[in-house]
Amino acid sequence: MSIEFTPWQRTAHGANLLDSTGRPGVTIFEEITGLANLHQAINLGQGFPDSEGPEEIRKIAIDAIQNGANQYAPGSGTPLLREAIVAHQERFYSLKLDPESEVVVSTGATEAIAASLLAFLEPGDEVVTFEPYYDSYAAMIGLANAVHKVVQLKAPKFEPDMDDLRRAVTDKTRVIVVNNPHNPTGTVLDISVLQEIIALAHQHNCIIIADEVYEHLTFGIQHVPIASLPGGFERTITISSAGKSFSFTGWKVGWATGPRELITAVRTVKQFLTYSSGPAFQPAVAQALNLPDAFFERFAADLGQQGEILASGLEQARIPVIRPKGTYFLVADVRSFDLNDAAEVARMMPERVGVAAIPMSAFVHPDNQQDYQGLLRFAFCKKREVISDAVERLQLLPKVLSR
Repeated sequence: MSIEFTPWQRTAHGANLLDSTGRPGVTIFEEITGLANLHQAINLGQGFPDSEGPEEIRKIAIDAIQNGANQYAPGSGTPLLREAIVAHQERFYSLKLDPESEVVVSTGATEAIAASLLAFLEPGDEVVTFEPYYDSYAAMIGLANAVHKVVQLKAPKFEPDMDDLRRAVTDKTRVIVVNNPHNPTGTVLDISVLQEIIALAHQHNCIIIADEVYEHLTFGIQHVPIASLPGGFERTITISSAGKSFSFTGWKVGWATGPRELITAVRTVKQFLTYSSGPAFQPAVAQALNLPDAFFERFAADLGQQGEILASGLEQARIPVIRPKGTYFLVADVRSFDLNDAAEVARMMPERVGVAAIPMSAFVHPDNQQDYQGLLRFAFCKKREVISDAVERLQLLPKVLSR
C-alpha cells in the first residue's frame, strides 16, 4: 500500500529522511557528527571550514553593525552588493549583467536554490540532476511535488555518460540542475558536457539552475560558468555565495544571476521566504568580491595542498583515493577491502579511527545506493595541522577494514 505524503514529508523523503512508514529520522550528517563529538574524533564529514575568512572583511561587518546596518536590507540586496556581484561576473567571466534586474541576493545559496525550483516547478514536472547530488535539491524537488530524475556520475572519473544524459532530459523536463564544481565528488564538468546540457535545454524548452558555489575552488583547472557559453545565459539561473569563496559559511549571503524574466521569478518567491537578510554582511561581501586575483588564487592553492596532504595520507594507508578537481571534498574507495560498506565504515570510524567521514550513498536515490556503497567523502577544508593529525589517525583505517 502506497503512502500519501504531505508536503513536509515529501521534502524529507526527497532527502532520504523518512522510513517506509513515513516517520522522520536524522540525517547521516547529524548522526556522524554526533558520533564524532561522542568519541572526540576529527570531523572530516561536514563541509565547513575551521578557520575564519579575511580579517579586513570581518571588520567591515563589525563596523556596519556598529553604524546601524541592523534593519531590513532591500529585498533584492543592497545596491552595493548587487553592483559588486555584477563586477565580479564581468571580471572573471566576461558576463555583463544589469544590477537592477538580473541579480538577487539571497539568504545563502540554499535559499536561492529553493526559490529557483519553487518558482518554476508544477506537480509532476521532471527535474534532472547529476547523482550523487546535494541533498537540498532532492528536498526541494519533493516539496514541489515534482519528479527527480538522475544521471549517475560513477567512480572513478565521475563523468556523465552522454547517452544517459540525453535519455534523462525529455519534454517533461522543466529544470536541469548543474552543480559545477560538483559536491560531493569533487569533479569539474567538461565544457563538452556543459554544451550538451545547453543544447538539451533548448531542444526540450527547459531551464538550467547552475549551482556554482565552489567556482573559486578549483585545482589546476579553470571554472567555466555554463551561462558564459553560447546559448547558455538566456536559460540559466546561476547561483553562488560568499560561504565557500571566503570561508564565511555562517553569514548566509548568496545570490542568483541571470536574465530578467528568470530572476524576476526567483525574486518573487524569495521575498516570501526571508524577504531579506544580512544587512551588515552585505557590504563586507561586496568588498570581498573586489579582493585581488591573488587572494582567490592563493586560497584555492592552499586548499588544494590540504587536499593533497589528505589524499597522500590515505594512500599511505593503502586506501585508494579519487583526487578532486575542485570543491572541499575528496573520495576514498574502500570497495577492495573485507569491510566495504562505506555507511558501516563511517559509523565505526569515529570510535575506531578517530576521524569522521560521510558515505557517498547519503547523496543518492535509495535504489542506486549499491552503486556507491564503497565510497567515502572526506572534507579537507580544515587547518593544516588538523589534516595532518587526521592523516596519522587514518593509518589505523586498514585494520578496521580488514575486520
